[in-house]
Amino acid sequence: MRETPEELDELQSLLDASLSRSTTHLRSIFTGRSVTADQLTRILTGMCTLALSTVTAKGEPRISGADGHFLHGKWHFGTSRTAAKARHLAARPAASVAHLRGEDLGVFTHGTVEILNPEHGEPSADWPELLAYFKDFYGDDAFDWDNEVVYYRLHPQWMTAYAPDVDKLLTK
Repeated sequence: MRETPEELDELQSLLDASLSRSTTHLRSIFTGRSVTADQLTRILTGMCTLALSTVTAKGEPRISGADGHFLHGKWHFGTSRTAAKARHLAARPAASVAHLRGEDLGVFTHGTVEILNPEHGEPSADWPELLAYFKDFYGDDAFDWDNEVVYYRLHPQWMTAYAPDVDKLLTK
């Protein structure tokens, strides 16, 4: 868990607000099965496979997989600079991601991406810390980190997390 108390409070506020703005149907499914910010940050460790949804220039949805890392209460993921999803996100930064573990966990997030290591221009202020994390996870020489891959942070505007048995996930 890398979140500060402030980041946990911000994440909890987002989870609460998102569920309160959801439909009656969704709230009925999540009642008694919602995951708190503290629990979520303890569950989402390491790499989590994401279903990433972007939009084409014609407004058509596209879904693809991405390695997701939940750090500081937000999803971080990367792809090749030449990938279709990189072109989509450069032109239209709105994105949705879902992380599912069978029927045990569902985390659904909608928001806007920030490019952490732009090809031209300044990287985000925390890029050195994040790059060290990614290099530690994947290996220093896994990619040409400056030219081959682009990393994103999804700034969530809506997020829900569902788990029928949180304790089962916390004891794994």
